[in-house]
Amino acid sequence: MEKILNYINGQWIDPSDVEYVNVYNPAFGEVRAHTPLSGVTAVDDAAQAAAQALPNWRRTPAQDRIQYLLKLRQLLKEHEYEIAKAITDEAGKTFEESKGELQRAVENLEVAAGIPSLMKGEFSEDIARGIDETMIRQPVGVGATIAPFNFPAMIPFWFMPYALATGNTYIVKPSEKVPTTMQIVFRLIDQVGFPPGVINLVNGSKETVNPILDHPLIRAVTFVGSTPTAKYLYARCAANGKRVQAQGGAKNPVVIMPDADMDMTVKIVSESAFGSAGQRCLANSIVITVGDSHEPFVESLIAEARSRKVGYGMDEGVQTGAIVSKESKERIENLIGIGEREGANLVLDGRGTVVPGYEKGWFVRPTIFLDVKPGSEIWKTEIFGPVLSVMHVNTLDEAIALANSHQYGNQASIFTNSGVAARQFKYEIEAGNVGINIGVAAPMAFFPFSGWKDSFFGDMHGQGMDMVEFFTQKKIVVERWPKEWTRKF
Repeated sequence: MEKILNYINGQWIDPSDVEYVNVYNPAFGEVRAHTPLSGVTAVDDAAQAAAQALPNWRRTPAQDRIQYLLKLRQLLKEHEYEIAKAITDEAGKTFEESKGELQRAVENLEVAAGIPSLMKGEFSEDIARGIDETMIRQPVGVGATIAPFNFPAMIPFWFMPYALATGNTYIVKPSEKVPTTMQIVFRLIDQVGFPPGVINLVNGSKETVNPILDHPLIRAVTFVGSTPTAKYLYARCAANGKRVQAQGGAKNPVVIMPDADMDMTVKIVSESAFGSAGQRCLANSIVITVGDSHEPFVESLIAEARSRKVGYGMDEGVQTGAIVSKESKERIENLIGIGEREGANLVLDGRGTVVPGYEKGWFVRPTIFLDVKPGSEIWKTEIFGPVLSVMHVNTLDEAIALANSHQYGNQASIFTNSGVAARQFKYEIEAGNVGINIGVAAPMAFFPFSGWKDSFFGDMHGQGMDMVEFFTQKKIVVERWPKEWTRKF
């Protein structure tokens, strides 16, 4: 049985004086590791180590700093199978989904490796007679990320490479549900040979979060998770004078126009809604059919959803993997029951799923509700499972108004062959990530991962130039040199 360790100041640490909790393989329902619930002491040790490493790391030329990232990129690619299998075995997703997640981590390292250009300042000569002005970027200091369970490899890499490339030092706290992926990644980080203290790993749960939010040496915090927690982190970090960006929940609508290519649309929406067992913040969770699209779309969607193979993500042909925990499965099934009691038409019920050979595993088959009412519980709540709610309107204007009435604004998509409809949708929809004939509008690493309304709290988003802005502070230098000095040159 693997025992999860912390990695602080270039050393593997066994915090034996704290409580340990079980880590499960959700497809088997069996314990695969034990992880520590580290507290104030571990966070302080990591913060102190990062602060001590900061002066030398920030003085390391950017061109030298990125060599560490490029070496880590190569090691991640060489260990693709091991890391992807770990993701599948602790997060429940399919092996192909896990490989795709790891690829996004690699892509963020590649973008961050461009930091010598991305971090360039600005210079103006002779803004007044004999006076020059320069804007330079300098690191914020010690940063930290509090990561979720659903993308244990990718999401830390939305932030960490940019923090390190811009001269900051860093702390990663993975979800206590999925700590084994970061164990492998940090073994590779150790192999890369970063200077001690530059990058640290602290495992834990709530006991670890508040010390990160409160520690005076930690100057910037990133988070991905639920909206209530995101609001809490945003407020507490702000009260402590920290930079913070907090990605919250989602309830992503997808609008189906009558002129959409139905075969393609059904396949893409089904994969978006039921892939990763619905446990991703860009999953389609509300379908809004417009006009004559309703009957042909719904009929094909139900057939497509029924045909999906559910099971262990390492098995061939599996399309929908396991739910991350027993508690999450129970929560999803409870919300399905609430939707049924509220009067929505449950045309496909995924509760009580048992997969042969994995009878102890936690699975929920694709679930579809029709006639869902605005304001109902399953309309409002992020279910975070393979559950899709279908609604119907007569016009695109009604669809956009309905989608915009929701508190969340993470992603919205439209399926249409009309450029006019697509243009109106992308202009008027209130969401940070927009898909046109795309089910999962996940930005490439050189674009920010956006989010509006109650899906995001902060100013700068994950990935790309937003992270360069987030992890640097601008310094403006205005300089004048005496004539006697300038005449020498």
